[in-house]
Amino acid sequence: MKVAIQGELGSFSHEAAERMVPGCAAVPCPGSAEVFDRLQRGSAAGAVIPIENTLAGTVAEHADLLLMRDVFIQAEFLQRIVHNVIALPGVKFNDVRRVLSHPVALDQCRDFFRAHPQIEKVPFYDTAGSVKHVIGNKLRDAAGVAGRKAVQEYGGKILQAGIEDDKRNFTRFFLIRKVEVPGRHKKGNAAGREWRGLIRPHANKTSIAFKVKNVPGALFKSLSVFALREISLSKIESRPMRGRPWEYVFYVDFLRGDDEAARNALRHLEEVADFVKVLGIYPAA
Repeated sequence: MKVAIQGELGSFSHEAAERMVPGCAAVPCPGSAEVFDRLQRGSAAGAVIPIENTLAGTVAEHADLLLMRDVFIQAEFLQRIVHNVIALPGVKFNDVRRVLSHPVALDQCRDFFRAHPQIEKVPFYDTAGSVKHVIGNKLRDAAGVAGRKAVQEYGGKILQAGIEDDKRNFTRFFLIRKVEVPGRHKKGNAAGREWRGLIRPHANKTSIAFKVKNVPGALFKSLSVFALREISLSKIESRPMRGRPWEYVFYVDFLRGDDEAARNALRHLEEVADFVKVLGIYPAA
């Protein structure tokens, strides 16, 4: 099974893809939009994307793409993120003058850079890509910050391991599949004709996005559809809508699968919201 990932081979997304879809062939993509493009074109059967990190929060671009594209979340996975300083074999730590990595990874290692002010942090497009660049160009004054899998892919050497600020650093990944029948922003989406066949056994968690009307009490009424049925929300977050200034979408995760209470809650939500999109129904990690 071909699985599209954002970033290079050896990235945390690559590692998550192999854990979520054993035996898969990872298809590296330089940008997030290309991941979704490959999925919708059919050149990849699935995609694995990071959606949230315990230190950095939600991956905004991926949240937006889940709303805009016709895809469905089939599974989630929580991966421990360990950042390592990786350089050419033979390079010593005192030789390193700059460290390259994805901006989010660099931001998770603030204590390391405070302790080593002589080292410049350089934003790069990908964690594993930084190691690939350092090794491929034989840079002796630079290193990348990435996971151990990057060493397996590109043959570098770990100079310092576990430089992240917080050892409880986890990223939540989604496995997403293409929805064959577009159902984006439609009334009646909760019926799920276009995605019901993608739900895995033992699914007990649902992710949705909805927009409320700009009237007093609209959010209260929207959340009451879950409270009335004693459905627990594990996350709620608002995001601005692209191309519609000062309008917002709420992203909600709740702890129920495709059962009668959840379906009734979604139908009730559609009565009080401008639109509801079911992003996925899947087994909780």
